[in-house]
Amino acid sequence: MKDSLTMLPVAPDTFSLDLKPFLKYKMPRVVPDQRSKFENDEFFRKLSRESEIRFTGYKDRPHHERQARFEADVREGHADIAFTNSGTNFVLNFLANVWSDRPEERVITKEFLDFEKEVGKVHLKSQFILNGVCVLWRGWVDLTRLDGVGYLQYDDERAQIEDNILRDQIEQYNQRIREFEERHRQIRQQQERHAEQEQRRHMAQSSPSTQSGSSGE
Repeated sequence: MKDSLTMLPVAPDTFSLDLKPFLKYKMPRVVPDQRSKFENDEFFRKLSRESEIRFTGYKDRPHHERQARFEADVREGHADIAFTNSGTNFVLNFLANVWSDRPEERVITKEFLDFEKEVGKVHLKSQFILNGVCVLWRGWVDLTRLDGVGYLQYDDERAQIEDNILRDQIEQYNQRIREFEERHRQIRQQQERHAEQEQRRHMAQSSPSTQSGSSGE
C-alpha cells in the first residue's frame, strides 16, 4: 500500500488526483485488543491492584484549605488524584455519560460520586481511555487525610463500543484506499490512452512528408 502512494508517476494537470478525500483518517482512540493489553501490560497490571492514592491538588496551600478545596472540586465533578507508589497522576472526572456529545447529559450522579456510603469518606468512579484502553477508575478518599485506596478496572462495556467504532474507522479507511487505487488505475489508463493518441497523431503527421520525399526521387 505504501508503494502505491509514494511511487505515483507525474501526471499532467488534466489527470491530477487529489489525495485528501481518499486519505482523510481520524486517529483511533483505542488499540485493537484492549483486554489483552489491560491484562498483560505491566503498567495496567500494577494499577489494577488496590493501591494507596492521594489528592495532589493545591500542594502549596495549608492542609485545612486543601481539604475544603478537595471537597469543592469533587462536588464539581473533578479532582487531581495520584497512585502514591507509582506516582501516576490522573485528572479525574466523576461524571455519568462522559462519552456523550451533549454537555447537558454529562452530569454528576451518586454512582460516580458518593459521600453517603461511608462517613468521613467519598467514594469515586471515573471513566476514561488510558493508553488506548477503556478503563474505570474506582476508589475512595478520606476527607480528613486526603488519601485513600484506588485501582483501575477494565471497562468492558465501553471497550465493546470503542471496538465497534474502531472497526468502522478501519473499514472506512480501507474503502477510501480501494477508491483511491481504483481512481489511480483509471488515471493510468487515461494516461496510456492519451499517450497512444499522441503517438498515432505524431505518426500521422510524419507520414505525408515521408511519402512526399519518396515520390520526389
